[in-house]
Amino acid sequence: MARVLVCYYSRTGNTQKMADKIAKVIRENGLEVELKKVENTAVNELRIYDAIVMGSPTYYGTMAWPVKKFLDESVKFHGKLKGKIGGAFSSSANVGGGNETTILDILNAFLIHGMIIQGDPEGDHYGPVSIGAPDKRALSCCESYAKTVASLIKKLFP
Repeated sequence: MARVLVCYYSRTGNTQKMADKIAKVIRENGLEVELKKVENTAVNELRIYDAIVMGSPTYYGTMAWPVKKFLDESVKFHGKLKGKIGGAFSSSANVGGGNETTILDILNAFLIHGMIIQGDPEGDHYGPVSIGAPDKRALSCCESYAKTVASLIKKLFP
C-alpha cells in the first residue's frame, strides 16, 4: 500500500487544521497516512513515502523558515524522490498575503526533485489556501484536494 506523508508547520494552528483535514480525507480514501509536524520529521524519512503533501503558513510571501530549512536539507536526496507525488497547501493573514507564492515555492522544490504534481482546473489551482483560520470554503478545498491526491496515488501506486 502507498504511504503518504502530510507534513506541516503551524504556529497559530491554522495550517495544522488544514493538515488534519487533508490527512483525514486521504486516510478515509483507504491510504496509509502519517501526519507530522515538519520539526518532528527527519528529512531522511522522505524516501519511504510515495506521496508528500506539505503545508506552511505564509511568511513574507513564502514558506515559513522551518519548512524552507527542511526542503533545503532534502537536497541530499536530489534525484531520489523522482516519481513520488508532491502537493502543497498554505494559510496566510490576508487575501493578498502570498498563499500562491508559498505553495509554488514548495512545489518548485518538489519539481526539482522530479516529483509529480497534480493541479486543479477549478477552485484553488495550486493547492488549498486559507485566509486566517480555515473556514468552510477552505476546508472544502482541503477535502476536494485530498480526494484528488488520493485518486492520483491510487492510479500511480496501485
